[in-house]
Amino acid sequence: MRTGLVLEDQLPLARWLVETLEECFPGIQVHHAATLAAGLRQASNAAPDLALVDLGLPDGSGIELIRDLVNRHPACHVVVTTIYADDQHLFAALRAGAQGYLLKDQPREKTMQALRGITAGEPPLSASIARRLLRVFGEQAGQTEAAEKRLTPRETETLSLIAKGYKIAEVAASLGVSHHTAHEFIKSVYRKLKVSSRAEAALEATRLGLVNPHL
Repeated sequence: MRTGLVLEDQLPLARWLVETLEECFPGIQVHHAATLAAGLRQASNAAPDLALVDLGLPDGSGIELIRDLVNRHPACHVVVTTIYADDQHLFAALRAGAQGYLLKDQPREKTMQALRGITAGEPPLSASIARRLLRVFGEQAGQTEAAEKRLTPRETETLSLIAKGYKIAEVAASLGVSHHTAHEFIKSVYRKLKVSSRAEAALEATRLGLVNPHL
């Protein structure tokens, strides 16, 4: 991680997040934005490798920056850092393209552990958020199992690669197919499993036993 962006309007929290990133990834250059407008300007000027995005801002929702980063800088790892643990904020962020969701009230050590997992392809999620997602998936177990049975062997392999953090180009190379074909495999997997982000796909792959979250 060479560059980072922290979108946070509360200065003490912003300083805490900046210092956490600097401790997690020595040598990283972190920029701070206190408003949505400033965050959008910063994202238009440079592509961060990692962005920590607050949702409740004085001039709007961090969801807008998440969408902008996903569209403008698809290689950026976008992680929500928030006080909101409810389904409405959680799923809105994941649908917008967030790859992780961390609560601000957890200890720095837990936050650092979650962020460092990004390099291993692990979606950074607070424990309570992971439990909430698993509960939702558990409630939809019947539908998911039916969808999983409809996955082709190629789609199952694609899901496993996505869960390990592979990008489209890497999926294509691993499967020995074109970039377009790999993109179609990913779209099909998302559609069949009714997920809309890498974080959700990774959790689903873990639940189905396709990846080991402890490795």
